[in-house]
Order: sequence, then C-alpha cells, then structure tokens
Amino acid sequence: MKVIVPLAGFGTRLRPHTYSKPKPLVNVAGKPVLGHVLDMFAGIEVEEYIFITGYLGQQVESYLDRDYPHLRTRFYEQKTLNGQSPAVYLAKERIDGPVLIVFVDTLVETDLSILATETADAVAYVKPVEDPRSFGVAVLGEDGYVTKLIEKPDSIEHNLAVVGFYYMKDGKALMNAIGRQLKENIQTKGEFYLADAIQLMLADGMKMRVEPVEVWLDCGKSDTVLETNRYLLEHGKDNSAQTNANNSILIPPVYIHPSANIANSVIGPFVSIGADCNVQNAIIKNSILDKGAWVHDTLLAESIMGRNSRVTSRYRRFNVGDESEVGFD
Repeated sequence: MKVIVPLAGFGTRLRPHTYSKPKPLVNVAGKPVLGHVLDMFAGIEVEEYIFITGYLGQQVESYLDRDYPHLRTRFYEQKTLNGQSPAVYLAKERIDGPVLIVFVDTLVETDLSILATETADAVAYVKPVEDPRSFGVAVLGEDGYVTKLIEKPDSIEHNLAVVGFYYMKDGKALMNAIGRQLKENIQTKGEFYLADAIQLMLADGMKMRVEPVEVWLDCGKSDTVLETNRYLLEHGKDNSAQTNANNSILIPPVYIHPSANIANSVIGPFVSIGADCNVQNAIIKNSILDKGAWVHDTLLAESIMGRNSRVTSRYRRFNVGDESEVGFD
C-alpha cells in the first residue's frame, strides 16, 4: 500500500505561523503535526509515502530527511492550488495498487491494520458531527454502503463527516476517475474536490463502506491546535515526570524538551515547550512554545509562540509568529 499526503495549502487559518513554515510543521505536544500523522502508520507496512507539497515545501522535505530518514518518500509540487483532486493526481504515475489518502489537517485514532484484510473496494473514515456544513459527508444506502459523498453540504440532514482519510483498493481506478473529473470540469464551489471523483466511482458500482473513528483532532486553526495539544498531552505525550526545571513548578500534563531552560516559573497544565526554549520568571498554561522561543517575566495562557519568538513583561494572550518579538525595554 502507498500513502498520499496532500499538504500544499497556504494554511491561512493558522497565520502568522504559516507565513514562515508549512501548516504540517506547526508543533503540538512535542513534534510537528506531520510527525503525529506519520506515527499513525507505525504498525502497518507502507511501500511509499508520496507528499504533495506547495508553499515552503522544502521545509517538509528537510524535516522528513532529518526525523524520518527510514521512510521511502517521494515529493511532488502542486503549483496551482485548484483543489484536492489535482493534488492527488500528481502522483498518478506512482499508483498501481491500494492507496490511502491522508489530509494532514487532522489527526485520528483508528486501527489501520484492518486494511490488510479489507473486503470492500474503498473505505471512508467518518465521525458524526452536529453541523456537517464545513465538511464532506458520506450518505449511506439501505445496504450500509456509501451511495453519495457531498462536499460542504447546505443542510445538516447527513452528519457522517469524512475525517480526511480515504482508502482505495484500486488506486489506478481512482486516478482514472480524477482524470475524467478534470476533463469534464466537475467542480464543487469552484474547486476540484476528491469527493466528486469518488462519486464517479460510486456511480460505476464501487462498494465503499465507512469506518467510524472515535477521536478526530483538528489542526487547522490556532484554537483547535491548542485543543489538540491538550488531548495529546492527556493521552501519552506528558513527560513531566522526566523533566527537571530549576526552582519551578510543573503542573501535568506538559511536554518539555530536554534542551529547554526553565527557571523560577510555573508551567502547566497543557503546555508544550520545544527545544532550546528559554523560560524565566513566567507562568504558562494551555500554550505551545516552538523551538527557541524566549519567554521572560510573563504570564501566558491560550498562546502559541513561533520559532525563536520573544515575549517579555506582558500579561495577555498571544499568537506570535516565528522570529517575532513582543515586550517592553
């Protein structure tokens, strides 16, 4: 099985952080979102990971070379951001068997090992939501199989939101459907969505079932990034028991990189502090500090600090991009 990971978007909902790094490299609970996504595949055999990059894509390649050198990877650049289907279609020459398509905005908890014995032609991973109008949804027939995928529906009649995971047993058939979609200019709200290509396959008789997931974490906006950070810290990413901080109080769960320098501070709960951070005389809760952030004489809450950002002598909520400074002389 091969895995396609489209991640070419600008990440506008996560600015200012995505001005200087791709959205998948935003940190939560001690590592970039992309790292958490790749860790989901640790227990299954993947022949090749195909990444569809865009703005600042070289940073993604550098991160994978450094932190995941054992993976077999291939990269394609999506130069025109005109939808999901054209992104996936860039990998058409590499796909001739089963494929899993994973959109990197979200993290899920599910057992991917069951795909080794999957009998359906395709699987859409879903979770019921109260208001599905911001998502793609799956509509089921009386036999339990998917009859229709609707991208960003206008009503709340169908609430099985597709969480950004699709499995296709016949990857080449998917590429043929995308080719037809592009040729016939089949769009929804001005974009080429993958759901419309899959709809062509459903009309041709493809049997697609749904696989519910209980945990679906969003990493697309600053507030949901903080929510995801909280969940991951509560579920296995807390390292407070192995962390020493000079004259400081740690309130679990927290993640603190071993190279961070913490002194005279209160850290936690729900705080992630990256490598080479410097925290002095601060109170920090429910926040993320990326590599090299410098926080002195400050109270932080519900804040995200970018790489090498600096905040001092301020008491409020922050969303500070890379290489930025906020404070008083």
